[in-house]
Amino acid sequence: MQPNIEWGLGWMAWTWQTAVFFGVIAVLLVLMGLWEWRSPGGSPRRGMLGLTTTRGDRLFISLLAAGYIHLLWLATFGAPLWGASTIAIAVAWVVFRYA
Repeated sequence: MQPNIEWGLGWMAWTWQTAVFFGVIAVLLVLMGLWEWRSPGGSPRRGMLGLTTTRGDRLFISLLAAGYIHLLWLATFGAPLWGASTIAIAVAWVVFRYA
């Protein structure tokens, strides 16, 4: 008996929302790479977190925070996630501005 092996990406739930999610992360990484190429060094600074962070560190912290904010929102309120996205964007702005 042959195992049922599906080749390709049909095993994933690729909705337009999933594609936008990964597309945004890819665009952010490309933009951060271009920013680093244009202005090397990542502008390290010590901010409100008490850490010395670069642009890449702040992007990573922002993405992690967005993930946790969305999970907390889902556990508390459920869908839709517009409120969580708004909060995550605000948190990312604060992290990039002050962290």
